[in-house]
Amino acid sequence: MLLIGVAGLELTAQERDWLQHSACAGLTLFARNFASQQQVFELTQAIREAAARPLLICVDQEGGRVQRFRDGYSKLPALHGFEALYQRDPETALQSAREHAWLMASEVRASGLDLSFAPVVDLARGNRAIGDRAFAEDPQIVAALTCAYIEGMHEAGMAATLKHFPGHGSVLEDTHFDAAVDPRSLDVMRETDLVPFSAGIAAGADAVMMAHVIYPNIAPEPAGCAPRWINDILRGEMGFRGVVFSDDIGMAAAGAVGGIKACIDAHLDAGCDVVLVSKPTQAEEALQAVQHRSLNTLALTGLIGRGPMAWDSLLANTRHAGVQQQLADVLVPELKTDALSGAINIGDVA
Repeated sequence: MLLIGVAGLELTAQERDWLQHSACAGLTLFARNFASQQQVFELTQAIREAAARPLLICVDQEGGRVQRFRDGYSKLPALHGFEALYQRDPETALQSAREHAWLMASEVRASGLDLSFAPVVDLARGNRAIGDRAFAEDPQIVAALTCAYIEGMHEAGMAATLKHFPGHGSVLEDTHFDAAVDPRSLDVMRETDLVPFSAGIAAGADAVMMAHVIYPNIAPEPAGCAPRWINDILRGEMGFRGVVFSDDIGMAAAGAVGGIKACIDAHLDAGCDVVLVSKPTQAEEALQAVQHRSLNTLALTGLIGRGPMAWDSLLANTRHAGVQQQLADVLVPELKTDALSGAINIGDVA
């Protein structure tokens, strides 16, 4: 099962063919696929019309640096602003996190998509790619905000995806560009990075996205290719029963496993339900690579087909404008002095 990417604002003939492939579970949209709210809605409708069956349409609409849809959408603050607010006023921080999630998810659904890959529950401990995408450094604060965020997404009718398991925030390297190795033990991970994942699973998270980080004292492979992480720890010890996504295999760190076919096979064999192939230049080879695999066509059933929310109805909802104002009042001031806001801009990848 593959989530692919397309190149532009409209589908090409070749891309329409890809959507007919039995291994295509759906696709992820990026800034390159966005011109306006209306254009995105038309693109999602074209995708559904071209597909042979229901497909999952996703985006990374986290807020801050990683917000693919911008003009015509609420300007979502980065998640890291919640840390200082939580330390001063936990109740307001939790309520604001829930509203941030509701606003984000409502606008994505009104655009015809099913899912935004959120929330980021990595710890804010200096990773170049994560930066201000993370709620906080303290695992307990991240856990509390994660549960509130899941609640808000569910209120908007969207499934929640915890990323990047088992925790990407405590290594420096950005796996878009470099391999990353975290030498800590599982006991240390259980006391730190795994805390918000455990809380999110208990709160009803529907999916988990894996990290490309290697934890050699736990498993020799990158986490998304490691049966120990997915089957033994995530599903066995932590009791997760939802969908497991890989991170994008077009990222540099994924190349440690081998070429496209080797990388896809490694993720699926390890227990991932869906592999992300976000670069259109890799889609054809990726679809051919799984031609003879037995595919789990039921894995995404719970995430697809919830139906779009009408954009006009959303704008008419007094909660929509109220949440925009609330976030501007209580959260944006926290970001003006946020030391993490200068982290690198990862652009069209996440």
